Amino acid sequence: MKISVIIPTLNCENVIGLLLEKLWNQTIKPLEVIVIDSESDDNTREIARKAGANVIEIKRKDFNHGGTRNLAAEHSAGDILVFLTQDALPKNEYFLENLIRPLEDPTIAASYGRQVPRDEAIPTEKFSRLFNYPPEDKLKSKDDIKAMGIKTFFFTNVCSAVKRKEFYEVGKFPDNTILNEDMILASKLILKGYKVAYVSTAEVLHSHNYGLKKQFQRNFDIGVSLMENDFILKYVTAESEGIRFLINELKYLIEKKQFLWIPYAIVENGTRFIGYRLGLKHKHIPLFLKKKLSMNPNYWTKGSD
Repeated sequence: MKISVIIPTLNCENVIGLLLEKLWNQTIKPLEVIVIDSESDDNTREIARKAGANVIEIKRKDFNHGGTRNLAAEHSAGDILVFLTQDALPKNEYFLENLIRPLEDPTIAASYGRQVPRDEAIPTEKFSRLFNYPPEDKLKSKDDIKAMGIKTFFFTNVCSAVKRKEFYEVGKFPDNTILNEDMILASKLILKGYKVAYVSTAEVLHSHNYGLKKQFQRNFDIGVSLMENDFILKYVTAESEGIRFLINELKYLIEKKQFLWIPYAIVENGTRFIGYRLGLKHKHIPLFLKKKLSMNPNYWTKGSD
């Protein structure tokens, strides 16, 4: 299988060189690495070119989580499309080999890997990565929707692989989406009858210590995305998963004796919930306010309402 790796970038000169070095040293080497850059102010593009990447330049105002990745895919030649973010660092040289292994099965259209938190991650962030990316593999299909709920469609472009044919068969990522382009693609694949594999041995270092404001904004955008792709909500809702998350997070913090983080975890989960619910109701919110509530204000500048 020929692999095209696609990485959207913005001002990441401190990490892009190491990321590309890790990719070229994989046991299965990619056919190409495509960096699609949104007018970085630093040396990201120069470093990427010197490291052997094909660099596509776009205007920063034109970046979109779905459309930008689609554009890079159109310039790719591989029959497997691997999507990475600029801050996801493969843990070892077997990352790509492990990530694409399930795709040998004709019924599996996509796979995604495990995010391991960095050492500096706060306790709540470490739990979040463990909750969403456990050490056990999982194969998901349409048959799992009743039991797993919205978790059936969980998928992440932090590190994912999709078969090119099936990627185009279901219409790629949505060209204009505020967030969740990965979940939308996975849901279309699963509802089409394909399976999606979670591969716990395909590991990347990746975590964010977002504050409450960022958590609110991110979950506002998640709510917006689900409402604008409400076919997902016909099958599942996210609220029950949120309750399960909080219960397990509190158990984790008690087990780790991180008692001082318990109040923060409760407030953080409440913040996420409020942001998410407001995102679902975004059509009733004035445009100027949506720009303040969102992590992606440029999305609203483009005329979304």
